[in-house]
Amino acid sequence: MANLKEIRDRIVSVKNTRKITEAMRLVAAAKVRRAQEQVLRSRPFADRLARVLENIQCRMQFETADAPLLETREVEKITLLAVTGDRGLCGGYNTNIIKRTEQRYAELKNQGFRPDLILIGRKAITYFQNRSSQYVIRTSFQDLEQVPTSQDAEKVTSEVLAEFLSGSTDRIEVIYTKFISLVSCNPVVQTLLPLDPQGIAEEDDEIFRLTTKDSRLTIEKGTAPANEQPSLPSDIVFEQSPDQLLNALLPLYLQNQLLRALQEAAASELASRMTAMNNASDNAKELAKTLNLTYNKARQAAITQEILEVVGGAST
Repeated sequence: MANLKEIRDRIVSVKNTRKITEAMRLVAAAKVRRAQEQVLRSRPFADRLARVLENIQCRMQFETADAPLLETREVEKITLLAVTGDRGLCGGYNTNIIKRTEQRYAELKNQGFRPDLILIGRKAITYFQNRSSQYVIRTSFQDLEQVPTSQDAEKVTSEVLAEFLSGSTDRIEVIYTKFISLVSCNPVVQTLLPLDPQGIAEEDDEIFRLTTKDSRLTIEKGTAPANEQPSLPSDIVFEQSPDQLLNALLPLYLQNQLLRALQEAAASELASRMTAMNNASDNAKELAKTLNLTYNKARQAAITQEILEVVGGAST
């Protein structure tokens, strides 16, 4: 009977765990929707800003531009901006970014550059601080909003700009997780500085849409429209010099690029957590079925044993 009690207690424990993982899955799904809405809301502004910068650059083709953020230097020091989460329980999301950062750091070091790190997220901070003898950490950020805001991007942008403009680093690369689908996220490396303005919504850029089908959350992919913002007239006259306009707009463009990377990373983290919790719930359900079967077999064996003892006692 003690064995039956252990099995029964474990069944209760597994069912309680499944309730928790199912609740976490639903919370992650709701937050993924919010992350998607933020990306879509920020896209028109990003498109318009990219178009303005592109037009100003075209206007300046035969002029001498003095824009520090567009300056290409002889590269010696490279800063890697690694974006992870503050929480776990999201599958391999954090581990993949950390491994990609380690790989890129080693590549740059072997090529003769002097790399260092700017870390976003408690998971990356904890990992690399425990290995501070191997890695140079410039600064770190944690406890950002789970669905990033422009204020979060502004804090990181200010630090990145200060380091680049002061000459402390010659190139800044951001390593984040690009959202592909609810079950597929890909760590990518993107050059953040020096800037090369381009349209935010490329022709093959994917927009993800969460929908409900047969009482289950599914993903639908769509293609983002190309940048359709109008071009500036060729004979436009600027009240300020194009240099001044570029130096005012480029930090804003940089902040927008960084915000998009943070939003993609957040959507990837939430999708990974949603998938991990869904798998955990399914595994708990299967384990509960197996335990119920084991419990029924053990109970049947115990009942059979009692009947045999009764019959044995009656025949003597």
